[in-house]
Amino acid sequence: MESLYKANFDTALFDRLGFARLGVVVRDCMGNVMAAFSQKIALPQSVEMVVALAVKRALQLATELSFSRVMVEGDCKKVVQTLKAPGRCLTLYGHVIKDAHRLGATLQTCSFHHVNREGNLLAYSLSRRAVLTADTDVWVEELPTTGEVENGVEEDFSLSMETNDLKSASTPMSTAAMMPSPILLWRFKVLLFFVWGFSCCKIGWDSVMRMSVDLRDLFLYEAFLYYNPLLLVTMMVWLWGINLWVFSQANVSYAKIFDLDQNHLTHREIWKCATWMTIIVPTSMTAYLYLYSHGEVSLAASQPVLLYCAVVMILIFPFDIFYLSSRYYLLRTLWRIVLPLQAISFSDFFVADILTSMAKVFSDLERSVCRMVHRQVATIAWFEADSVCGSHSLAIPFVLVLPYLFRFFQCLRQYKDTGEKTTLLNALKYSTAVPVIFLSALKYHVFPDRWTNFYRPLWLISGILNSLYSFYWDVTRDWDWSFTRIFKFSKPHIFSHLLYGRKWVYFWVMGSNLVLRWAWTYKLSAHLRHNYLTVFAVAALEIFRRFQWVFFRVENEWNKMNSKTNIQLSEKDLTEEEEKLLVSNEHNV
Repeated sequence: MESLYKANFDTALFDRLGFARLGVVVRDCMGNVMAAFSQKIALPQSVEMVVALAVKRALQLATELSFSRVMVEGDCKKVVQTLKAPGRCLTLYGHVIKDAHRLGATLQTCSFHHVNREGNLLAYSLSRRAVLTADTDVWVEELPTTGEVENGVEEDFSLSMETNDLKSASTPMSTAAMMPSPILLWRFKVLLFFVWGFSCCKIGWDSVMRMSVDLRDLFLYEAFLYYNPLLLVTMMVWLWGINLWVFSQANVSYAKIFDLDQNHLTHREIWKCATWMTIIVPTSMTAYLYLYSHGEVSLAASQPVLLYCAVVMILIFPFDIFYLSSRYYLLRTLWRIVLPLQAISFSDFFVADILTSMAKVFSDLERSVCRMVHRQVATIAWFEADSVCGSHSLAIPFVLVLPYLFRFFQCLRQYKDTGEKTTLLNALKYSTAVPVIFLSALKYHVFPDRWTNFYRPLWLISGILNSLYSFYWDVTRDWDWSFTRIFKFSKPHIFSHLLYGRKWVYFWVMGSNLVLRWAWTYKLSAHLRHNYLTVFAVAALEIFRRFQWVFFRVENEWNKMNSKTNIQLSEKDLTEEEEKLLVSNEHNV
């Protein structure tokens, strides 16, 4: 029989540097080291998540070395107990535990055990290797030099945790001294950001003031048309990062809800993407304003074109950079929304709901791309409202209505799969948006008297109906009246203190949702789009409303998943009790 191998794992968190490190050591039954592993990863949402990832890496290493009988040991009792517990894991790191169980099932023998720190010293030291070493180190039948490992263990017991996180025994003192303080680096980045923001505002303002008063408004209108879609998307990404941060603080396993893999983006990575978008989009807009106002029309026209091309290239880039798995997940979800030929998952209709709040973004994108294709950027050809890309174009209402049609067909698909009548009522809700959009567009295609006396009252009635129906559905269906527990954080925090269990949160959420639902009618109305600053503000408020909605919709789904799991566990317990009773009865007979 093949000998038994023991895989020890441990972790180290470097909070101020923004990453964690995993350490794994595999020994045979004689205590000889067969392999060792050390890896630096982005700082996950919790300590337990890091430990769970270390367990998974340990099993992956054993599998790659063809060890079929493995005993996994670590000093984190909570995670070891979770690994040994029967049934599904409903924690924030449950998907990683599931992956570890799947890897363990491929082995002939796999068991999990808790050991004290003294029995886990080698993995403990490997996880605290120098912060300047490679991201991933693997040793087969060897280890780092004995001095590195032994000194690492001694320092970990003699120095404070803060010193451990910033320095290891294998780090030369001269190299560590050359590294600037993380706090100093952060302050320098903030200073650069404010200098950049002030420069963009100053250059943009001076460029606008150079234009004549007659052309200034049209000039800003065109600039907003090209750049406000990407500015609104940037705002959405920032707010989505806040959503994920709250979920992680409240121990809501959004990875399980959205069926994300282990490489999904955390709130820190989302904010990093949003930061780059915040820098790139306004910089391109400032360059457009400056070049146009100084007579470099061709160069100015190229700025939005290059920006749009860069965004498309990043989204479809097939190589493993720029978060390939997350980009693929987004594109796959969008494809499933456009063609709902399969069963609708939560992530499918969740993203589709968000797209309905970004209908104005898609409308402006269509007009911007239309002008780029017809070479009307930075020209006066598009000033004519009746032009192919003008404000009276028939394409505008069709693009505005697309997100609602996608959601409508999703509801029909859900009814086909589940037979639930509530999905038909939900489909009816999305269908009420169609009259609002097309009745508004009719203003430019009928006589003024006809619009004022007949179509405008119909537009107002349809807008009221849609707003009230959507508000009712948000409160009674999407939220299910249980929407403040999401702010109960696992650790004390000022936001949790201000929001959790407060009555004003109820009134604010319902009141703001109703008001912004009414404002939604304004942004969907094509005949009101000439007030571009007002429309931009209303579109931003709609995105903020959706940001609030996300908290409660995700929590509602999380509660449903937990309820289903509890019911399944109860049924399993009842079945076991019935079997025991049957056995007992047979014994008595």
